[in-house]
Amino acid sequence: MNVLKAASGRRSMASPGCVLRLALLLATGHWPPATLLAQQPAPQARPPGAPAPTQVGRTGKATAPVDLTGYWVSVISEDWRWRMVTPLKGDFAGVPVNGDARRVGERWNPAQDEAAGAQCKSYGAPAIMRVPGRVHITWQDDNTLKIETDSGMQTRLLDFQGAAKEVDTIASWQGFSSANWERPPNGVEVPDNFPIFSTRTGTQGRSLEVVTTHLRPGYLRKNGVPYSAQTVLDEYFDYHKESNGDEWFTVTTIVKDPVYLTGPYITSTDFKKERDGSKWDPTPCTAR
Repeated sequence: MNVLKAASGRRSMASPGCVLRLALLLATGHWPPATLLAQQPAPQARPPGAPAPTQVGRTGKATAPVDLTGYWVSVISEDWRWRMVTPLKGDFAGVPVNGDARRVGERWNPAQDEAAGAQCKSYGAPAIMRVPGRVHITWQDDNTLKIETDSGMQTRLLDFQGAAKEVDTIASWQGFSSANWERPPNGVEVPDNFPIFSTRTGTQGRSLEVVTTHLRPGYLRKNGVPYSAQTVLDEYFDYHKESNGDEWFTVTTIVKDPVYLTGPYITSTDFKKERDGSKWDPTPCTAR
């Protein structure tokens, strides 16, 4: 692993959206605490990949409440031993694996993966945002946000047109990702200083919500901790700008796999915006 690809150190303050989002996820599974939802109508369920109400007839780019485009570097302030070096075989710490996952992980053989042309198994969508390195985010078109990674040279396409394209999708490392700008549940009023949602912009959320399916089986970590083709990946990208002008986004990643996990695997990963692409250094996948 090229440790020069990632910045190290701890941020002066965490993204408020991310901090509260993790608390909300642990407390409720998705929406804000019950105190915010009291005496409010139950939210209407939205099918995975379906656009938010304000996005119907409008593009993802036109409705973006924040600008995520540019070059960003991952900042490693936690989980160093699992992210900056390849963990030892059988190190499943922190991942809610079941017995089947342990048996698969104990058989991890990087040489065998290389021989099979599967050296990118730890660079799939459920793991790629944890891989140290840089990402380049651009709009491929008005409804497709593109994320390119220098580590592993992967390309993710986040589709704001709903689930229409999903039908004929072939499983791949990055799968099919449906995206929308997150909004509060219907009828829920939230204060202006609530870190995730803002009523000042017509209750438009500041978070990018992504649901990814159609995944090719891969690894959650480089040492062979597996995820299956039945995995569903939920992500929330929270943008934050500090008082000194530094821009950050934090992606909260929730991996749900009925085959290998006993519960959701939740992580949060920080990225800091860079001035330009002068440090961009694309390198191919490695199995070790």
